[in-house]
Amino acid sequence: MINVTVLVDSEHHYIGVNLLGHAGYADAHQEGQELVCSAVSALALNMANSVEQFTEDKFLAEMEEESGLFRFRFTGDVSPEATLLMSSLIFGLQDIEESYGEPYIKIRFEEV
Repeated sequence: MINVTVLVDSEHHYIGVNLLGHAGYADAHQEGQELVCSAVSALALNMANSVEQFTEDKFLAEMEEESGLFRFRFTGDVSPEATLLMSSLIFGLQDIEESYGEPYIKIRFEEV
């Protein structure tokens, strides 16, 4: 399962996201798992690349393919453009969760 933790501040503004895990493994193939993994990866990487390309916002990012780890966190103020990109990511992830749900993806929000 892909565990998604959306990081929010005390005013519930998005300040980062952590993803960990895979939707499944090749030796235990189930319909939809590759689609979920691909979609989640594409959304997360596109958001990070878009923040880098289209904003001046500073952030830290980390990725590890084997564990399915993807961490992204803003290190300063978050611009309206970056907020929109994060909102788009969360919207896409929630749509995937609604369509496929467990055992593929679980989203939670954490105030930090």
